[in-house]
Amino acid sequence: MAYNVSVEEENKEIAKRYKDLLKGTYKSLTTDNKKDIRRAFDFAVEAHSGQRRRTGEPYIYHPIAVAKIVAYEIGLGTKSIIAALLHDVVEDTHHTLDDIEQEFGETIARIVNGLTKISRLSKDQDASIQAENFRKMILTLNDDVRVILIKLADRLHNMQTMDAMPDHKQLKIASETLYIYAPLAHRLGLYNIKNELEDLGLKYTEPEVFNDIFGKIKNSKEGQEKYILSFSNVIKETLTKENFKYKIKGRTKSIYSIRKKMRVQDVTYDEIYDKFAIRIVYKSEPSQEKFDAWKIYSIVTDHFQPNPTRLRDWITQPKTTGYESLHITVMGPLGHWVEVQIRSERMDEIAEKGYAAHYKYKHSKEKESSLDTWLNRLRETLESPDVNAFDFVEDFKLNLYSDEIFIFTPKGELKAMPTDATALDFAFSIHTEIGMKCRGAKVNNKLCPINHVLKSGDQVEIITATEQTPKLRWLDFVVTSRARTRIKAALKDEQKEIANEGKEILTRKMRSMKIKLNKATINEMVSFFKLKTSLDLFYRVGNGSLESSQLKDFTIQRRNAFLSFFKKRMKRNTPSPTLHKNEINDNFDMLVFGQEEEEEQLDYSYAKCCNPIPGDNVFGFLTINEGLKVHKKDCPNAVSLQANYAYRIMKATWIDSSQQNFNVFLKVSGTDDFGLVSQLTRVISNNMHVNIHNLNISSVDGLFEGQMTISIKNNKQLQKLTDNIKKIKGINKVERIHKQ
Repeated sequence: MAYNVSVEEENKEIAKRYKDLLKGTYKSLTTDNKKDIRRAFDFAVEAHSGQRRRTGEPYIYHPIAVAKIVAYEIGLGTKSIIAALLHDVVEDTHHTLDDIEQEFGETIARIVNGLTKISRLSKDQDASIQAENFRKMILTLNDDVRVILIKLADRLHNMQTMDAMPDHKQLKIASETLYIYAPLAHRLGLYNIKNELEDLGLKYTEPEVFNDIFGKIKNSKEGQEKYILSFSNVIKETLTKENFKYKIKGRTKSIYSIRKKMRVQDVTYDEIYDKFAIRIVYKSEPSQEKFDAWKIYSIVTDHFQPNPTRLRDWITQPKTTGYESLHITVMGPLGHWVEVQIRSERMDEIAEKGYAAHYKYKHSKEKESSLDTWLNRLRETLESPDVNAFDFVEDFKLNLYSDEIFIFTPKGELKAMPTDATALDFAFSIHTEIGMKCRGAKVNNKLCPINHVLKSGDQVEIITATEQTPKLRWLDFVVTSRARTRIKAALKDEQKEIANEGKEILTRKMRSMKIKLNKATINEMVSFFKLKTSLDLFYRVGNGSLESSQLKDFTIQRRNAFLSFFKKRMKRNTPSPTLHKNEINDNFDMLVFGQEEEEEQLDYSYAKCCNPIPGDNVFGFLTINEGLKVHKKDCPNAVSLQANYAYRIMKATWIDSSQQNFNVFLKVSGTDDFGLVSQLTRVISNNMHVNIHNLNISSVDGLFEGQMTISIKNNKQLQKLTDNIKKIKGINKVERIHKQ
C-alpha cells in the first residue's frame, strides 16, 4: 500500500508518537530528564529530516519506536532513551560521534558508538564473515550491557515493520533473529521481547506454520477468556477473604513455543494441553513475598487438584536470568490441565522487563545474583578475543537458551547449571583451576568420571589431582561456554608446558609397557603416528589427543618380539605333537596359544576370578609376575583387561591332549519330589560317568535347592550333563557357579 501523507499530518504524527514515549510510567521523569530527552528528540528529528524508511514513512518513526520499547518493554532510564533516539545518527547522517559526546556526554556517546559498530556489521552482506560480525556484536557486552539491550529493541522494531522488505532480506534478518537475538533476549530475562522475536522469526521463516497456529489461537481466544473467568470465579472469594490485592490474567504460549512443542513431542496443536497459563499477580511486602506465594498456592490447590510432578519453585531458587515465580499445574474446570503462575508485582516486573527491572529492585547490600555472575563470567570469556569466530559464537550460544538444573555443593549451596552439564562443567563453574585439575567427581557420594552428566538435585564434590591437565577430548563433552573457553585457552597458552608434561607422561606409559623411551623409540613413534617432530608427539600425548589406546596400538608392532621372549621361557621341555585344527575334537582339554599356523603350548594357570574349564570361551592374559593366566571371555575383568592391555592378550584354543579332570560347582533348584535325589545322582554317576565330590540339598515348603561339586573333562561334557539333569521331573534350574 502506497504511503501518501502530507507534511503537516506527518509532523502531527511525529509529535503524537513523542508524547506517547513520555506518558504512562514516565510521567515520573524529572524536569531535567524531560529536557534532555527533548533535546535528543530534536537532534534526531533534525539529523534524520528528509530520510525515509522502506515503507515511505519518516525515518524518525523508527528511533521513537525503539526508544519506546527501551522505556516500556525493558524499563531502562533516561540515558538509554536518549541513546535509543540517537542510535542511527552517526551511521546514517552527517553528525559525528564527537558531536554526540559534546552535546550529550561521554556515556551516551559510548553507547551510541557501540550501536553504530553493530549497525555497520549488520549491513555487511558477506555471509562468510557473519560469525565474526556476531562475535564483535557480543563483544559490546564487555563495554556496556545497555548497548545490547537497545540493539534488541532496535531489532524488535525492525522485525515488526519488515513487510516492505524483499523476501530474501526478510528470511536473512528473521534467521539472524532466531539464531542470536532471541536467545540473547532470553538470557537477559526479556521474555516478552524474546517471545515476540521468536514469533516474528517464525512468521518469515515458516509463514504457513505461523499463520496456521496464529489462526487457531485467534479462534480459541474467546473460549480461553471464558475459561480464565470460570477459573478465577472459583478462587476469587477465598483470595479476597484472605485480604490479598491481586490480578488474575491469562498468558497464551507464544506461537514459536507451541510449534517447538509440536515438533519435540510429535503432537498436533489440539493435543497440546497447556497452550495458555493463568497468572496470579499479588501485591506484597518484600519480606512476605515467599510466604504469600505459598499461601496462594494453598488456596489454589484447595479448589483444584494439583499435579505433583509439575511443581516448579523459582522463588526459593530463581533462574539465572533473575526470574522468580511459583508454577503449578492443576486440574481446572471441565477436567483440563492448566498451568498457574503465582508471583508478586516485583517478580512480575522482573519477568516482564528482565535485566533492568532486576537492578531496579536490587539493594546495594544484596549479594551477587546469578545474573551478575553470568555477566561477570561473560566478561571473562570476552577477554580472549582471538578465539575462532565460529567457535566463539557457538560457545556463547550454548548457554543462552539452555534449561537449567540445580546442583548442590558439598556444603549444601545451590548452583544453577545448564541442562546436560557434566561434572567437568561444574568444576569450571566453581573455579578455573579446579576445572583444570578435575580428575573425577563424587555425585551423591558415588565416584563418577568427569564426563558424567549431572541431574537436578545432585550433590557434587569435585576430585582434583595436581598432575591433571586439560585434554583436547574434554571439548567433546563440556557444554558451558566458560569451560570450553578455559580449556581452549589452556591448550593454546600452555602448548609448550603440555609438551613437556606429555614427554613425562609418555615416558611413564612406555615404562609401564616395558618399553624404553629412547631416541630410536621416539623416532619410530613419530613415524608410526605420521607426525612431523617429537614436539608434536609429546604435545599430543600431553593434551590427550593421542590416547592410551593409540599408544597400545603402537606397542602391538612390538608384540611378536615381546611375546617370543616369554614363549622361550615358557616352552615345555617335553616335545609337543604337531597340532592341526582337524585334530581338535569333543574331548579337548588342553590349550594352545597364538594365531593359526603359529599355535604353541605354553605354561599357564587358570584365573581364580572366573574359574574357566576346558571348552569355555577363553583368552590368555600375559601377566608381568605370574606368567600366563587364562580367563573366560565373559569374566568380570575381561573388558578391563582387553581394553587396557590389548597387547598382552593372547588367543587361546582348546585341543585334546590329556584326560585331566576339572572341578565344577553346580547349583540346582526345583520342586521337591519323591526320589529326586536318587534320580539326580544316578544321572550324574551312571549315565555320564562323572564323579560327585560333594552334594548338599536342602528342602523347605516343597522347594529344594542343592549345590554340588563334580569332576568333568570339558565344557561339552558339562553341557550334556546339565541338559540331562534338566530332564528330571521337578528340576527347574541348573546353573554353574564360580565357587561353592
